[in-house]
Amino acid sequence: MSAAVSRRVTVVTAVHGPSARFLPEAYASLCAQRMPVCWEWDWVVQQDGTSDEVRRYLPDDARVSFRQGRPGGPGVARTVALARAEGTYVKVLDADDRLTPGALARDLAVLEADPAVGWTTCRVLDLLPDGSTAGFPGDPDDGPIERGTVLDHWKRNGFRAPVHPASLCVRRELLIALGGWMALPASEDTGLLLALDAVSRGWFSAEAGLLYRKWEGQVTGQSAHVDPAELTARTTVAEARARALAGLGWSYPPAPATAAPTPPATPPAPPAP
Repeated sequence: MSAAVSRRVTVVTAVHGPSARFLPEAYASLCAQRMPVCWEWDWVVQQDGTSDEVRRYLPDDARVSFRQGRPGGPGVARTVALARAEGTYVKVLDADDRLTPGALARDLAVLEADPAVGWTTCRVLDLLPDGSTAGFPGDPDDGPIERGTVLDHWKRNGFRAPVHPASLCVRRELLIALGGWMALPASEDTGLLLALDAVSRGWFSAEAGLLYRKWEGQVTGQSAHVDPAELTARTTVAEARARALAGLGWSYPPAPATAAPTPPATPPAPPAP
């Protein structure tokens, strides 16, 4: 590490065999980031499984760390990857997605400027198979997202969050405090987003920061993802967790501790008769 570099954002990627072929594009999008002075990124890649089909797509770069583990889904892979995440902030980058130029710098600018903001998201564009892109309707305005806003929108709009969890950048200590991603077969990132929304303010950047690839092998495109029984279970537990966190009264950053009142001085003993 250069002597001038003192701080880091860790980019966490979960990958399985079918999505491994997109890793070179994800890496290229990282290399295209222009980082602020005294900042650098590292890339922590965790394979969901132990097959041999992933490693060959990864570059020979000291900034890249790769490990394998038994299958458990993307949430488990990302949470296990946190053992190697040493950055001040953790940025999500799915194996089949790409960052746009300037995405990391915009995240860092917000989080460094306001310690009351625990996490950031940004505008996301679908990356279609023909290379074209398409936006999402109804993005919020550029600016802060107050606590409870995401859960309220999610409930009122058929379990659709107003911001995309695949674009998340979060303070590492807050992510660790919440236990990482939820132990769910899908929607684990939405569950984390709802938990973050329950305890801290967020931020939405209206400038597109992520290209979200649409392809035939993505997990969210499989029939199991919309199985009614599983979907009900996922949404129920994600909502219950968020409401329980909000009800506890804990927030990030924690309120300054109130100094204990000074006990009154012991009155002097009356003089002896």
